[in-house]
Amino acid sequence: MSELSAQRDTDRADNRPRRFIPIASAASVGLASTRRQQRQRVALQMGFFILFVLAPVFDIFRYDLDADHAWLLGMEWRLGLDDFLAGKASALEAAGNIMLRLFVPLFIGAGVLLGVAWKWGRLYCGWLCPHFSVVETINRLMTRASGKPSVWERSTSPPWQADGSRLKVDARWWAVVLPAAVTFAFLWAVVLLTYLLPPAEVYSNLFHGELTRNQFIFITAVTVVLSLEFLFARHLFCRFVCAVGLFQSLAWMSNRNAMVVGFKRERASDCSSCLPERQSACDAVCPMRLRPRTIKRHMFTCTQCAQCVDACAETQRDNPEGPLLTWVSGEAARQNEAGFRTVRER
Repeated sequence: MSELSAQRDTDRADNRPRRFIPIASAASVGLASTRRQQRQRVALQMGFFILFVLAPVFDIFRYDLDADHAWLLGMEWRLGLDDFLAGKASALEAAGNIMLRLFVPLFIGAGVLLGVAWKWGRLYCGWLCPHFSVVETINRLMTRASGKPSVWERSTSPPWQADGSRLKVDARWWAVVLPAAVTFAFLWAVVLLTYLLPPAEVYSNLFHGELTRNQFIFITAVTVVLSLEFLFARHLFCRFVCAVGLFQSLAWMSNRNAMVVGFKRERASDCSSCLPERQSACDAVCPMRLRPRTIKRHMFTCTQCAQCVDACAETQRDNPEGPLLTWVSGEAARQNEAGFRTVRER
């Protein structure tokens, strides 16, 4: 009996229902990843904007016109020309100091920026730049006010958002758009002035209403110019005026293996079900007003913000094959561009 009982126990053990751990679909994994990436990007933008505002206050970096020298990481940063002006150093020594203390740091900083852009694109623009964070904020507010992220858009954006909800357009949001643009412009004007004059003096004069004539003119002029730029030309500035962005784009374009937004063209039919009325979520969310499903040279000013990738993952969240837009690099980036050429030849 004992042997028979043991055999029954063994059979029960072998035939008992087994618990399976479900494997996450490609769509759910992709959506979670893009959402986490966007949270990280927003956190970095906020952190860098705070650094941009506070850097002069803590002498992390600024140039003091009154003292006629710069500050770097809390220390005075001079070009070493005092001895030359006093006749105690030669012109050759002065030139060496300028090269070592001015041009070498500039070349190193530019090299790092362009090196990152060569491999990954305009990451500084999309992930750190304080101007681009304002661009995105005004975009969202203006879309709520008019249905368009820019006054220059010919048609309104799709009324549907990537998560399937409908965007409610209300003209009363203009009462937020205009003050927001002026407020950002005023903040920028004050902060830029603290990069040139002692921050304690600027903020004290501003708080007590005792700005000097030149300080008042500077803040007023910069506020007016930036208000107009934030309202009417913020995308145009990023695309055609900003030298930092331009050189990053040139470095990125020179590398055929650089990271790009890849499009799975063999599944292009899935785009027809992206949003109701056959509209594209990725086109609607791009802050630079680009078309993500195109060749690299048409994405020259892409800031790698990944909002198009996130929108695609959101709309394809129920598709077991996952999103159509993904980051690719190396040989995959080359094949992505080659695929576009093949389609064009056909």
